[in-house]
Amino acid sequence: MSNLTGRRILYTGASGGLGHETTLQLLAAGAEVIVLDRDARKNESLIADTPADLKARLHLIECDLTDKPALQSLLDQLTTTRALDAVINNAAIYPSKPFEEYSLEEQALVHAVNVEAALICTRAALPGMRAQGWGRIINITSITLTGGWENLVPYVQSKGALLGLTRAWAREFGKWGITVNAIAPGAFPTDAEKIHPDPVGYAARIMDSQAIKRRGHPGDIAASIRFFLSDEAGFITGQSLAVDGGWTMH
Repeated sequence: MSNLTGRRILYTGASGGLGHETTLQLLAAGAEVIVLDRDARKNESLIADTPADLKARLHLIECDLTDKPALQSLLDQLTTTRALDAVINNAAIYPSKPFEEYSLEEQALVHAVNVEAALICTRAALPGMRAQGWGRIINITSITLTGGWENLVPYVQSKGALLGLTRAWAREFGKWGITVNAIAPGAFPTDAEKIHPDPVGYAARIMDSQAIKRRGHPGDIAASIRFFLSDEAGFITGQSLAVDGGWTMH
């Protein structure tokens, strides 16, 4: 496991789904992890699963990422005394219905959580990273960008925006020793899968599509995040890594 001792990491939407296990692994690797998540039940579960000797380095803040003034105020407080070494833009909402049934307000809400929060968090962390000449930004995108899923237009649009930001930020921030990369998870057994009306059929589709014939587990994502956070990944930027068992290949 990469040694992340002393690293200060901001991680949005980290209490549930794939973030829970990754947070525990980052703490075990020595990092201080600041979690922004509004799901009280999942927050409580993360606290309960955190070993007692690691709890002092976990800072769990219930936060509505769509409340931009409150989010900015919180970030100002977090960055006043010490820089953030890394930002993991993971928070997302995942509604599913035909494109014509989404209102503009619903589409704007997806964009606010999945993209605008990432913009605000990254902008807040940038001055400290630039001053210290080191930083890591990881954007969690999705293999839905490959076009194989219906009824997810606002979500896919938002993940496309994050991929574009990954490349644009990587080009702009590289001169300050800051890397920016994306991770595109495949099909993992999380709450997000509950939107599919036929779970058995969906599971069969996953096994047919993947080269590796097992379901992904949160540790697969945690390993890729730890790698991008490491010093060993310092010459890799602007890239998108699909962690999907070989569902998509480029």
